[in-house]
Amino acid sequence: MNRNFFVNENSIVRQVWSKADTILFIFAGAAAEFALNKAVDWLYFTGKLPADPIGRLFSTVAYAKKIIFSPYEDALASIDQITFIHKHVEQSRGKSIPDWAYRDVLFMLIDYSIRSYELLERKLTDEQKEEIFATFHDVGIRMQVKDLPENFQAWKFARDNHLQTNLALSDYSIHLFKQYKKHLGTARYLLLRLVQATLCPEIVQKKLSLGNGTLLLPLLRIYRILNNLQLQKQVRDCLLPAQYKKQFKNLDIAEQPFHQSRKCPFSIPKPLFS
Repeated sequence: MNRNFFVNENSIVRQVWSKADTILFIFAGAAAEFALNKAVDWLYFTGKLPADPIGRLFSTVAYAKKIIFSPYEDALASIDQITFIHKHVEQSRGKSIPDWAYRDVLFMLIDYSIRSYELLERKLTDEQKEEIFATFHDVGIRMQVKDLPENFQAWKFARDNHLQTNLALSDYSIHLFKQYKKHLGTARYLLLRLVQATLCPEIVQKKLSLGNGTLLLPLLRIYRILNNLQLQKQVRDCLLPAQYKKQFKNLDIAEQPFHQSRKCPFSIPKPLFS
């Protein structure tokens, strides 16, 4: 089958990943769950994650966007590069990353794509959720990840099992959140936790003592008003540390010449494990 792009140009996946605000929420949810994952020690192996946790997570999200918005062969090359780098890390450590850890990352991208878009924009149909699942399922197939669920309904059961089985509060979790606070500052860190409390599954909220996040809902209403007044970018810039503003702006497809150039506007970032 001849495919121009890895993800169809009219796909809901592109809508979800085309707005920087939505991606910021995806990033926030993943930042919480990454810290609890029982394979988080792999993220500490090279020492780069604790040195710059915000930047590394931005890189991981940017890699996903590279795949979603690239021509088909370029997207496959990006996936293959991720696989190659992870295999190199495995060789350096002398052991393999568990298959369930790879599945967890894909499951997070599916789940937080849905949760973030529905929180900020609108409810998704079952067909749209299936489409989001299918995209990241295809990524997993290319990476040769084993035992992937075959459809969205099966994924929901697998996701719940992973949440119950593969998460634990550890010294890595505590240290990583300390690094989030160090790199974000107290006020932004508290806002991050508020977003996580609203967005994350209940088991993640409880393990990290995040609360239920109800305080964020009126703030989101205010943010939508600012969005209608075209003031949200000014507010957003105030909420981001200066060193990450350029990276964040590059995540917003609306500010990129993608549709005119027919080329993905992103350079290849480094994945989280590198």
